[in-house]
Amino acid sequence: MRTQVGIIGAGPAGLLLAHLLHLRGIESVVLEVRSRAYIEERIRAGLLEQGTVDILDGAGAAARLHREGMIHEGLALRFDGESHRIPLTDLTGRRVTIYGQQEVVKDLVALRLGYGAPLVFEAADVAVHDIDSERPSITWTEDGAPRRLECDIIAGCDGFHGICRGNIPPDVLRIYERVYPFAWLGILAEAPNVHHELIYARHDRGFALATMRTPTLTRLYLQCRPDEDLGEWPDHRIWEELHARLARRDGPSEVHEGPIVQKGVTAMRSFVAEPMRQGRLFLAGDAAHIVPPTGAKGMNLAVADVWYLTQALEAFYAGRGTAGLDGYSDRCLRRIWKAQRFSWWMTSMLHRFDAGDAFEHKVQVAELDYLCGSEAGMRTLAENYVGLPLD
Repeated sequence: MRTQVGIIGAGPAGLLLAHLLHLRGIESVVLEVRSRAYIEERIRAGLLEQGTVDILDGAGAAARLHREGMIHEGLALRFDGESHRIPLTDLTGRRVTIYGQQEVVKDLVALRLGYGAPLVFEAADVAVHDIDSERPSITWTEDGAPRRLECDIIAGCDGFHGICRGNIPPDVLRIYERVYPFAWLGILAEAPNVHHELIYARHDRGFALATMRTPTLTRLYLQCRPDEDLGEWPDHRIWEELHARLARRDGPSEVHEGPIVQKGVTAMRSFVAEPMRQGRLFLAGDAAHIVPPTGAKGMNLAVADVWYLTQALEAFYAGRGTAGLDGYSDRCLRRIWKAQRFSWWMTSMLHRFDAGDAFEHKVQVAELDYLCGSEAGMRTLAENYVGLPLD
């Protein structure tokens, strides 16, 4: 089997890359280790920057997003029992949209299958070969039979636990990582949203976040231990803690209780792998970087990666040389590190650190107080939150 670009991973990065290449007449094959049902049903974050929406829109992949997405023009920071609105759109002219990552995946799968492009699910034993040559290849097992794909380029979009990153030699690969001493206990509940915009709350008992998936499906998070036992968190305890951490000084909690349909713990880490290219293998998305969810950058960074890779591949196949491919890693990493800085800043400002003391608590509150009282401070947050321009 032969194609131009072999793509490993059918998450948002791999599927969007395949679709963008299709629109430019570049052939690709997408391999995914999981089933279609699995990738379409796993619930992930869903805050899309303006630039991400623009890319999906330009690719003809945003029709349902525009019908069902929830547009936000601001967010709230809550501390000491008071809320302070950050007017994102007033400050930047841009906005964000709530639309689940799994919904983006569904839309892109439907598009690809609709025009009959190769998309292989449940590909086992995936491996890459000869990535330092001009004819790399991918092997896998499909329905018990060995398969081989020859290609010009391999895109490793197979996530943090995928096989692609491990093919960069240890003496070349550099890993930068920070593991935070806390996690998020997240729930999905059949209940009205706490507020029409997101609320990021700093509380002495720990961070809390009120977001949503639909008008009747709310997503809520509580800071917890990394090794938290969900058995110690019955529903009534979760609701009590949410009421406490999202409480307002001037009124009752806005938290609406309802049946909890999903419960889980999300680890908090910052991770970057450099470089994002080895020979004809290019990493994109979680295969190369993880950000703590406080900054809402994960899927948006993946989209930026494949946007840059698409531009580089378009130039390569148009006979304009390899400059775009050669500069791909550096171009992505400039944006990634800015997103890491922002996510680290938001995380550090809003969470309780058990090793912290009263001084650190006072500094956090002072920073939030300054931020919410300064147009320059609010603009800095807003510019980063809605997404820095794609260069």
